[in-house]
Amino acid sequence: MALSEILLVLLLGVVEGVTEFLPVSSTGHLILTEHFLEYSVDSTHFFDIFIQLGAILAVICLYWRRFINLIPSSDEVFKDIVRKGEGINGFVGLIKIALACSSAFVLGFILHDIIKEKLFAPVPVAAALVAGGLVMWLVERSHAERCGDEIEGVSYRQAFLIGLVQCLALWPGVSRAGATIIGGMLFGLSRKAAAEFSFLVAVPVMLAATCYDFLKSYSGLTMISAQSYVLGFICSFITAIIAIKFMMAIISRFSFIPFAIYRILLGILVLCLLF
Repeated sequence: MALSEILLVLLLGVVEGVTEFLPVSSTGHLILTEHFLEYSVDSTHFFDIFIQLGAILAVICLYWRRFINLIPSSDEVFKDIVRKGEGINGFVGLIKIALACSSAFVLGFILHDIIKEKLFAPVPVAAALVAGGLVMWLVERSHAERCGDEIEGVSYRQAFLIGLVQCLALWPGVSRAGATIIGGMLFGLSRKAAAEFSFLVAVPVMLAATCYDFLKSYSGLTMISAQSYVLGFICSFITAIIAIKFMMAIISRFSFIPFAIYRILLGILVLCLLF
């Protein structure tokens, strides 16, 4: 690999890792970065898939206990699931995550090709960044923070409604993390609970999206850029861990307003550069 390609791979890995779980849109940032840098190495599409897998592994490693607790125990009874519906463990947790993912799965499958063709461009991304930033600002300004509210308090209804809001993130630039977090806050969750639920929902949604992309175009995969895949994967994994810890530290003291300001300024800057 040439030095210039190594630097580009590292940059894209950092962009994916840093932005995947922050409410700023990783897909939007990758589209903008690749556009302005005119990144065109072999198998770029597959490289994006590999760095997304690195980010997925990061959240699994950080929240592995949560994912272990999703394994149903032998003493769980269906009537208890229906009657109580408490916590994010076992069948109850799996049902809530499924409710939060189902809408995005269906719409993503139906609209996949249209979205890729029409919206994966700098102008739609910039517009979504600005619009999403304004919505985030308004929600934060009107949100009364709830103290002591944990992720275990997420109900079936809240999970489903958050999933509906998450569908907005099919538009690149909106941000899957941003949509689920703001949706959670709108439907009664604290910032911390909304963010943690967003991390859990991210894994099946991202896995489904990357696997679907891979299956649709795997025939074009080559091993020419195998080193790029590995390097980007590792870089994305490490930076995603740092970004998640950073965001949780930020929201424990402040709000999402800094992210809203960043989105608005970035979107305006991109539009100015384009026009």
